Amino acid sequence: MALGDEQATGPVPIDDRYGPGALLTPANMITMLRLIMTPALLVMIVKEPTSWAAAAFWTVLAFSDGIDGHLARKHGTTRSGAFLDPLADKVLVLGALFALVAAGRFWIVPVLLIAVREIAISMYRTHLARQGLAVPARTLGKLKTVVQEFAVAFALFPITGDYHLLATSVLWVAVGLTWISGAQYLLDGRDAATTLGHRTAST
Repeated sequence: MALGDEQATGPVPIDDRYGPGALLTPANMITMLRLIMTPALLVMIVKEPTSWAAAAFWTVLAFSDGIDGHLARKHGTTRSGAFLDPLADKVLVLGALFALVAAGRFWIVPVLLIAVREIAISMYRTHLARQGLAVPARTLGKLKTVVQEFAVAFALFPITGDYHLLATSVLWVAVGLTWISGAQYLLDGRDAATTLGHRTAST
């Protein structure tokens, strides 16, 4: 066997092990673990919203989003990951927000405003996907998720949990960013649909 043939049959680089249709990727495993562990966090929040245990658990789950994102970029994105990762984010963040409402830490109105936008945009993304359109997330969309997470964190951490105005103020900032980024996503989706229509008409 020639040396070149021997090298060609060597170990496959890890970046090439997962295709777009793969399910059991390292990123997806972390994402699914976040989904499985979220209900336990929500129970902790309802029972004792301001505690070091709940704050630590929240921090781990929130930061794990960055880990699975890094792994997805390293190994390649997948269709299952594109579905599971936003789902895990919404289940975690919206679940924590509603748990804090149940615990009396947040007013339900700003939480409902966030939930309505998140569900509406998810349905819109599904509609675009059926047309073969994919609109990438903007920086503002990622920022609103971070601010939502900080609002939850400020309500959970004992150091800041007793200062309800701080967490509530950050929550309302998150509401504003959430709706502005939603409008931006609608405009991007409209532009993408228009571009696709022009391409179809020209063929």
